[in-house]
Amino acid sequence: MISIEHLSKRFRKLVVLDDINARFDKGQVVSLIGPNGSGKTTLIKSLLGMVKPDRGEIMVNGHPITENPDYREQIGYMPQIGRYPDNMKIGQLFRMLQHIRSKPGLRQDLELFEKFELGKIESKPMRTLSGGTRQKVSAAIAFLFDPSILILDEPTAGLDPLASEILKAKIMQEKQKGKLILITSHILSDIDELTTHVLYLQDGKMQFIKPLETLQEETGEIRLGKAIAKIMRGENISGDWIDRMLDVNQNEKIY
Repeated sequence: MISIEHLSKRFRKLVVLDDINARFDKGQVVSLIGPNGSGKTTLIKSLLGMVKPDRGEIMVNGHPITENPDYREQIGYMPQIGRYPDNMKIGQLFRMLQHIRSKPGLRQDLELFEKFELGKIESKPMRTLSGGTRQKVSAAIAFLFDPSILILDEPTAGLDPLASEILKAKIMQEKQKGKLILITSHILSDIDELTTHVLYLQDGKMQFIKPLETLQEETGEIRLGKAIAKIMRGENISGDWIDRMLDVNQNEKIY
């Protein structure tokens, strides 16, 4: 569904993406993993057309994304921090999006809107929402138009345990429908059961992309956090970051 060929991007002297080559297919849940500053956000923004690469090409369903911006209609995006008009109410936001995207035959998926019970608070302005409720809104919007591709940036950050489980169940459900899902997360325990493939970035370079099963076989580790720490040990990663990855048994987080 998505192919990336020789993608490179620099901001002045800083190289943030260095000759990235990858292919993502339907039915995959690809976890984009790497320390802060590794290039994950720039890669996502490149896929969304928000950053123009210096070199290389991105294809969605066989067509370069530079040819027609309509490819974005196939993508549901959940940002790490959703930004919405402060005075707009939850209900107004959803009605506005439904009106803008209204097309004959376009299916709308309100499952998360209903399971998060956003209808009960639809009169609340966005400025009054907690971080967790704002995350629920962002998640419901990402799935709203039944996209074939989902890009979820730190999707469980700020969610309470029940909301997190609802969202993970929804991701699993869409995975079983054959959709392509790209996830970034620093909480690897949250994506253990969802991930089919792992793309690891370090300093703008793609260190590897491989099935989770292969990582598990190579490392002898079932848990994603431990598998990544083990396979990357001895490569160009700071010892401090490795130490935190190895500490997943205590706090299940890496940074």
